[in-house]
Amino acid sequence: MAFDATFYAFVGLLLFLALIAYLKVPGMMAKGLDARAEKIQNELAEAKRLREEAQHLLAEYQRKRKDAEAEAASIVAAAEREASALTAEAKQKTEEYVTRRTALSEQKIKQAEVDAINAVRAAAVDLAVAAAEKVIAAKADAATGKSLFDNAISEVKSRLN
Repeated sequence: MAFDATFYAFVGLLLFLALIAYLKVPGMMAKGLDARAEKIQNELAEAKRLREEAQHLLAEYQRKRKDAEAEAASIVAAAEREASALTAEAKQKTEEYVTRRTALSEQKIKQAEVDAINAVRAAAVDLAVAAAEKVIAAKADAATGKSLFDNAISEVKSRLN
């Protein structure tokens, strides 16, 4: 039998396969592939867990943002209510102040009118007294003056007692 190159190539292949089988290369390859598959599966599980955690955190932050927006809206509404109440109170106090000042001014005007009327009356009385003095001084003599003085003193005594 003639051995040609094909035969030797076949025998080399068989020896190579036997050596690979003896050294358990397919088992090592399977173990390596299984380890890599398990590592990839663990990484996928970790990625899934991280994704769920991220979604949970996102939902929590969105809820907190909505709560913060609602709180901010309530603070703004409270501030608007307080500002409107302060405005109304200031308006009311201003109106009361104007009313008081108007009443005070009217009272001062009335008092000034009364004072002016009294001053005119006092001036008229003084003028009348001066005129009466002149008339009485011109017409009266000592006896008439004494009787008027006696009458005035008796009238004062009767009023004081």
